[in-house]
Amino acid sequence: MEEGKSIAWLSYIGILIIIPILLQKDNFYTKFHIKQGLVLLIASIIWSIVNFFFGFIPIIGLIIPLLGWIFLMVLSIIGIINAIQGKEAELPLVGKYGEKISF
Repeated sequence: MEEGKSIAWLSYIGILIIIPILLQKDNFYTKFHIKQGLVLLIASIIWSIVNFFFGFIPIIGLIIPLLGWIFLMVLSIIGIINAIQGKEAELPLVGKYGEKISF
């Protein structure tokens, strides 16, 4: 686990997930955080697509996307803190989908 802690936190910073995938995908601890980070990345991409459609609605087009991005940012921070502290805790709401990812 100590070996994975140094790099697992990168899994929660968008495209930087590539680094742990390339360097430590066989490390069980890092693999857990890679899966959580992938779920978060997919959620961010889906949210970007949803934002495109909300952008055309006055007022709501500003508030809803902002709340979603704040939520995704908070999840990223939770994931980074968990990875640095050596915890294997799922992210709230979206983390359960990480178990379904296999590579």
